[in-house]
Order: sequence, then C-alpha cells, then structure tokens
Amino acid sequence: MWTVDTNADPDNDDNSEEGFNTIHSGRHEYAFSFELPQIPLATSFEGRHGSVRYWVKAELRRPWLLPVKLKKEFTVFEHIDINTPSLLSPQAGTKEKTLCCWLCTSGPVSLSAKIERKGYTPGESIEIFAEIENCSSRMVVPKATIYQTQAFYARGKMKEVKQLIANLCGESLSSGKTETWNGKQLKIPPVSPSILDCSIIRVEYSLMVYVDIPGAMDLFLNLPLVIGTIPLHPFGSRTSSVSSQGSMNMNWLGLTLPERPEAPPSYAEVVTEENGQSSHAPIAAFDFERALQGQLFAYIQEFRFLPPPLYSEVLCEVPWLLYRAISWSCRLGRLIQTQISPQMRDHLAPLIEGIHKKLT
Repeated sequence: MWTVDTNADPDNDDNSEEGFNTIHSGRHEYAFSFELPQIPLATSFEGRHGSVRYWVKAELRRPWLLPVKLKKEFTVFEHIDINTPSLLSPQAGTKEKTLCCWLCTSGPVSLSAKIERKGYTPGESIEIFAEIENCSSRMVVPKATIYQTQAFYARGKMKEVKQLIANLCGESLSSGKTETWNGKQLKIPPVSPSILDCSIIRVEYSLMVYVDIPGAMDLFLNLPLVIGTIPLHPFGSRTSSVSSQGSMNMNWLGLTLPERPEAPPSYAEVVTEENGQSSHAPIAAFDFERALQGQLFAYIQEFRFLPPPLYSEVLCEVPWLLYRAISWSCRLGRLIQTQISPQMRDHLAPLIEGIHKKLT
C-alpha cells in the first residue's frame, strides 16, 4: 500500500493536522505520478567515491507513534545516440618506440591501430585493425584492453578510478616478426553508459591497444570510446562498412593523394595498326574482295586508326577540312565509276551522292 502526503482540507474533521490528512482504519490506496524535469539528467550510476541516484519517498504519520517511511529507487538513462556523425567517425593512430639497453640501441617497435567508429553500445564487438612490427631484439606481445575511467569532482578536488572492462591478447612476436589484426573482435560487456554532462561525476571509456615489452615501458595507443544507449541502425552501419572496406590493408596510414593525376594514354597507345588490322574480319562478297584490294581500299586504309586531332587544330582548319571532304567525296565517286563492278556501283552510288550533297 502506497500513501502520500496531501494538503490540508478545511472541511476535514478536527483531528486533521496542518499539511496532512487523517487516514482512518482500513486499506487505502493512492495513485500518484511525478513528471521528471525537462532538463538533462545524469544517468544513474554507482561509483567507488560517489553515485547518481533517483528515488521516490512516501511517509505515513501516526499520532503518538513514529512515522512510517518508505523509499523506492528508480533508474534514469540519459540517452546517447551513437548514430551521430561524430560517433561514427573512425579512430586511428600510430606510435613507435626504440628500445635501449645501456649504451646499445635496439631496433624500433611500431604499432598502428584503427577501429571503425567511436560510439558503441553494450554487447557489441569492437573490430580492431592493427599492425605490430618488432624490429627489436626482445620478445613482445600485442594486447588490447577496454578501460572505464571514473572521475569525481568535489570542493575543488578530483579523484579518478580506472577499471579494466575487457581485454584480449595476441601472439608473441620474436625479433623481426610482424603481426596483423584484420578485424580482431573485443566484446563490450554490460556496463553503464558514458556520463559526459554531469558536473560532479564523469564516466569515460577508452580502447588501449598496446605492446607488452618485457624490461621496458609498454608501447600503447589510446582510442577514445563512447558507450551509448541507442544502437547502430542500418543507415549508420552502411556508413561504417564503407569506411572499413579499406581497413584490411594497413597501408592506409601512409596513403596520400597524388599531387598531379596521371595523363590518359594516347590514341596510338590504345589502338595500334596491328590490332586494328587483326580486329577486322575479311568481307565475304563475290566482287568485294577484289575491289577492296584495289586503290579505293588503300585510300580509305590510310586514314584509319590515326589519332584524333586537337580541338584547336580542328577549329582553325575547318575551311580546309571542308574543302578536303568535298574533294574526297568527288574522288570516291570517280573511283566507284571506274574501279567497282556495275552491281556494286549501283549500291554505293546513292550513298556517295548523299554525302556529297550534305557537304556542298
């Protein structure tokens, strides 16, 4: 049974106290509701040095007896949508470390890592693309870890707690070896969402990809994460899949656009005279083969497979080209009259006459 305080009623009996209503013997139930403030509310959280809690409290006062109090907690989530452009952008980095032993210098250990996006939700798996190169004389081990960082602020001071959430370990690398992670998965366990807008408590997450080097400081690379409440929808997954298509090749770290694009190949490089002659099958006709072996076919073959002229050349030589085209059509007409059989002449004469009319 829930009871709540109500305002005093002037029509109530004399036993009523100011600010409270008297409840007589029996069972009484009250339906009530509260509207949360229309302001950003921090997500419910339980930390080592502080917490964010929400609750409702009911109180029943009795004459000559102690009051009965009841408190019920409830959870509030500040929604974080990971489908925003800032949380869908890939995160990447590169680091290198040179190992030293007294006065001797060993070779470097290099680490490159990339993830598809910055925002994830609990239960998702982070695909890690990394390349680890060991040029030192020591045995190294690549690893990856998800950390939760809790920061508490009060009276001008700050306390920070860092907790390991999930981790994975790669294979040991001896000197001169290289290991590549093509989408190695690290699952996010059920954790609290990120708290980024609270003035006294802040909860952040990060993915640390590092190389465990015995006898020296580890080589590590931190990639920031945001744990949200609204999962990735299909439109967001399409964006992230496009960005991950180039992740299989780790040369993306050194890719640069060329200063000047390469020129396209010339016409003569693409189509040569030998290719042009081999691409044409012989024409099967009764008088056609002898006709094509004569002067007319040689004249036409002279102007085939030549590279096209420049636009400026054509623009300046239009009158001359028009004159040549007219003379060619006239010459073709004369050749048809003298060197082609009457039967073929009847077929080609209308075509040449039509071309000549258009040019003149």
